Amino acid sequence: MRYCFNTNPVARQNIVLYTALMAALCLCGNIALAQKPNKPMKRVNPGTLLKQTNPTNSPLLTTLLQANPQAFKPVLDNMGQNKLQIIYTQINRTAKGTPVFTHHYFNLSPQYFYPASTVKLPAAVVALEKLNNLRVNGLNKFTTMLTDSLRANELPVLNDPTADSGKPCIAHYIKKILLVSDNDAYNRLYEFVGQQPLNERLQQLGFKDAQLLHRLSISLTEAQNRHTNAVRFTDSLGNTVYSQPAQVSQLRYASRHDLVGKGYMRGGSFYAGETLVDTPMNFSQKNKWPLQYHHQLVQWIMFPESQPKGSRLNLTPDDYAFLQTYMGMLPAESSSPSYDSTNYWPTYVKFLLMGSQKGAWPNSNLKIYNKVGDAYGFLIDAAYIENKADKVSFMLSAMLYCNADEILNDDKYDYDTVGLPFMKQLGQVLYDYELAGRKKAN
Repeated sequence: MRYCFNTNPVARQNIVLYTALMAALCLCGNIALAQKPNKPMKRVNPGTLLKQTNPTNSPLLTTLLQANPQAFKPVLDNMGQNKLQIIYTQINRTAKGTPVFTHHYFNLSPQYFYPASTVKLPAAVVALEKLNNLRVNGLNKFTTMLTDSLRANELPVLNDPTADSGKPCIAHYIKKILLVSDNDAYNRLYEFVGQQPLNERLQQLGFKDAQLLHRLSISLTEAQNRHTNAVRFTDSLGNTVYSQPAQVSQLRYASRHDLVGKGYMRGGSFYAGETLVDTPMNFSQKNKWPLQYHHQLVQWIMFPESQPKGSRLNLTPDDYAFLQTYMGMLPAESSSPSYDSTNYWPTYVKFLLMGSQKGAWPNSNLKIYNKVGDAYGFLIDAAYIENKADKVSFMLSAMLYCNADEILNDDKYDYDTVGLPFMKQLGQVLYDYELAGRKKAN
């Protein structure tokens, strides 16, 4: 194999397993690596992914997972607790270069999981759409955006020392979201768009079960999250280009009954006097963003031409290029904002394929365009993985619940021991499968 991320004995054993697996698959004729298999896989038209809420497990994914027991057996043996979900999309191209997507699913379920920071990607997209819809002269993603205070003891946001200009703007907030998953940046976009318009737009796009109902890292009531701050945009001379008053959402969203865990710490693990509440934690008024929605949105951003004509994003070519650039950029590659390598290492927030490793980026030809999330024990990533030199190009999304004791808010989650190693190995297995298939096709 010309390129492999892992050089440890487990990885070498995996390669042996792959060879045996591929030979067996080709002999039986059920799954083939070549471009023209004996039994063609079903080609899913763009947008169909949204309609499949609980599809049948893919034989391909099932086989690959079972062929790697060292990496996956502990998780597969405990599916009831870890709630694993996977979506893998093969990408081939027609003679004219049009991408064709073949989606594979494993344990995709309508069961609730907390989406954590993955909600920042749809918020960024809808914020860019709103700017385009306003059509105000001088207003764009680089225009200074000032946010007024709304609640007692809250300060207005008038400056941003991480920006070259020293001023906040939509583009800079999106950079911070995509580079290091900044929570405050998401809150500013949530306030600019407004709770009701944000959710209504997601509904229009076909994300019928999505609910983005609150800010992140701020403890507010359901009613407080309906209120969003006044904002105004100014030009280089300080003149107001556009102003928006404070808003109150009248959104009527579907009621839910989403309970997680068997108990939770009231006050969180970092506060004195914390107490254990011996009942499941209620997530019924927390954000909801299913894995298939996240996967679909990443596809639309990376492949704008794959969007259905009736539900296309109102983004400019520059918007798409901007999102793609910062979804694929590493923290160290950014100068504004700038990040230190101690806290933001080269593989930061690249869960699939990289896991928790903190070394140098393994291959200059490798690009991962993604958005992760982790909170309350839930670990999520949706990525487009590409290596043009090896002609590898595929999408992979996964969600895993990493909380063996089922107690939330105790800061004792199994990210490092279970979740991130699983994500890394899952990415590796699919990368090696894709690489082997491309070599065989050639």
